[in-house]
Amino acid sequence: MKRSALIKHLEKNGCQLLREGANHAIYQNSLNLKQTAVGRHQELDNLLCKKICKQLEIPSIS
Repeated sequence: MKRSALIKHLEKNGCQLLREGANHAIYQNSLNLKQTAVGRHQELDNLLCKKICKQLEIPSIS
C-alpha cells in the first residue's frame, strides 16, 4: 500500500501528525491519545498498515 493512502486514512479517522523523526513520523489518535510510528517508505506492507491501525484503535483499511 502507498504511504500516502495510509496517511489519508489515518487523518480521516481522527489521527494527526505529532512529530517528525529521522526515519519515522509519529501519529497520534486524538480521541484516545494512542501513538505509533509510520515509516517513510513509499510502499508499506499491508500487514504493517493493519498493525498501525490496530495500535491507533481505528478501523483497518479494506
